[in-house]
Amino acid sequence: MSELSYLEKLLDGVEVEWKTLGTVIKTVTASSKLKSQAYRASGKLPIVDQGIKFIAGYTDEDVTPIEAGKYIIFGDHSEHIKYVDFPFVQGADGLKILSPISANAKYIYHAFLKFYKKELSYKRHWSTAQQTLIPIPCPDNPEKSLAIQSEIVRILDKFTALTAELTAELNMRKKQYNYYRDQLLSFEEGEVEWKTLGDLGENLDSKRKPITSGLREAGSIPYYGASGIVDYVKDYIFDGDFLLISEDGANLLARNTPIAFSISGKSWVNNHAHVIKFDSYAERRYVEYYLNSIDLSPYISGAAQPKLNKKNLESIRIPNPSPEDKERIVSILDKFDALTNSISEGLPREIELRQKQYEYYRDLLFSFPKPETASN
Repeated sequence: MSELSYLEKLLDGVEVEWKTLGTVIKTVTASSKLKSQAYRASGKLPIVDQGIKFIAGYTDEDVTPIEAGKYIIFGDHSEHIKYVDFPFVQGADGLKILSPISANAKYIYHAFLKFYKKELSYKRHWSTAQQTLIPIPCPDNPEKSLAIQSEIVRILDKFTALTAELTAELNMRKKQYNYYRDQLLSFEEGEVEWKTLGDLGENLDSKRKPITSGLREAGSIPYYGASGIVDYVKDYIFDGDFLLISEDGANLLARNTPIAFSISGKSWVNNHAHVIKFDSYAERRYVEYYLNSIDLSPYISGAAQPKLNKKNLESIRIPNPSPEDKERIVSILDKFDALTNSISEGLPREIELRQKQYEYYRDLLFSFPKPETASN
């Protein structure tokens, strides 16, 4: 018998009552909150901020933690939602901590993920009106309700556990990748010659053409900006393999995404990304890996509007080993890159598939008949 058939049998004869979230949870208020400047690098208790990140640790006895329990937590300005069953310190304002009144806490968590409206994450206050917008289906049978909820949790937790395992492995692989990248791209003094980026590649910035969004003609050709594809257009100005490097934007300093990335085929590039052409695949990818591994702040001008201009870009010094060594280095790093970053293969692809599988079953398991209005 499939799990869904088993669930249908479990629900046989049991009515489902749709309740507003505010009737099945209570809000927990932390007695003290930790300012970001007081965060510690290590400690016994994790800090949870409004980005729903578990940050370092804290040991100061003057800060009263949220006691061990079962909570659903999320932030005012974050769509991230977490289930927590251990004590923690609240690290910022804007963190909402919910505790179920009578229902299975994990069941409420999965239901919350299903019915939570993303736009609520931008509301400043967690009002009663907002809570009425989140319906929670509750089997209306005191004897069977918790058993049904537990069974739904059991099924969904199987998928989240697998995703968590894959994510942990991905994080380990990324650390391994960073280690080998740094080792492969580090050279002793005098071991290799150094050249400027301007000597290694041909700059094609003069061929770039920005198009305002209102004048772009829709098509299938990628239109690139500082951090990747911005749009798709009908025409192209480049055709081939190139390295794009961010010219401006906050990401030059934040480095949330790679500032250098390879493109292939027909493309259009605006004036927010430098376009560099190299003689070989290994040459291009080697420079891409190197630029993404080093601190570029000495070459960046402007604090409010960070910019990596053409002159500074071409002055960046890069170690220049033999073509054979570059091919060897790129071959090794390409394998790590596919495993840790590729959306078409490797762990990121596997995690995405498992997440979609979880969402599919979650939608099925919470597809109870729903009245027009939720009752209290």
